[in-house]
Amino acid sequence: MLDRLNKKKKILISGGSGLIGNEITRLLKERGNEVAWLSRSPEKQSQKSYFWNPEEVELDHEALYWCDGIIHLAGAGVAEHRWTNKRKNEILNSRVLSSRLLFQEINALKNKPKFFITSSGVSFYGMDSGDQLMFEGDPAGEGFLADVVKSWEAETDKIQTLNVRTVILRIGIVLSKNGGALQELIKPPITAPLGNGKQYMSWIHIHDLAEMFIHAVENHGVSGIYNAVGPVPVSNKVLTKKASSYAGKPYIGIGVPDFALKLALGEMAEMVLGGNRVSCEKMQGTGFKFKYGDLNQALAQIFQ
Repeated sequence: MLDRLNKKKKILISGGSGLIGNEITRLLKERGNEVAWLSRSPEKQSQKSYFWNPEEVELDHEALYWCDGIIHLAGAGVAEHRWTNKRKNEILNSRVLSSRLLFQEINALKNKPKFFITSSGVSFYGMDSGDQLMFEGDPAGEGFLADVVKSWEAETDKIQTLNVRTVILRIGIVLSKNGGALQELIKPPITAPLGNGKQYMSWIHIHDLAEMFIHAVENHGVSGIYNAVGPVPVSNKVLTKKASSYAGKPYIGIGVPDFALKLALGEMAEMVLGGNRVSCEKMQGTGFKFKYGDLNQALAQIFQ
């Protein structure tokens, strides 16, 4: 049984204005916690925010004096633009430099945060690990995103050396009505699988993902690396077909050809043509319970 911490907390979030950060913020505040964001433009945020600029190695020191712990979500979106060399550098540096800055600032503190919980990605296991069920102890795969995650997690490992309880959540495909992969899947007038549609998608409902972060905040016994995915990975074909049905959109079972995706997306096509079948057994072993662990439940809630 984990030692649950019921005391209300002051939690500092980087990337708080994003899809996941907003949901975590909402749930934390509902439970009486105080939340502040790290932002390049704190004056523009309706949420209490402190200034930072990782590229310029700048951070308002008051932010770390204020908080009890940190949730680190910052990072340029991997699917928002084509992967030019410039964009690939932005994806890497936004994660590595922000994590490095937080390490340096925490290292300089006498009274350090009680916890540091950061996002990562199941792309650690490679662009396509096929049918093999992947666990946290499995080696890293190959490819651009796997290399990004390795560098990202290496920066987080440094924070663990400061005697700060550190948690890395490797996030899968996030299902939400407010954006992300699900909305892209059902965006076309007629939906279809990507490629042969057999590639695995290890999905998680946005609510369960936010609850997983809060579970990590509230429980002393949660430490180290965990896969942040739901209990039942499905193929791209199954997810697309079910999502189309719930969204009331027409679906055809003929996949979008590989060459067309590569033409449209360039190197980024590897991300949608490949997939990972990932286990959440380790997280469930900490006592975490899914609210939307069944795909039909998850989609019904999103498209209700």
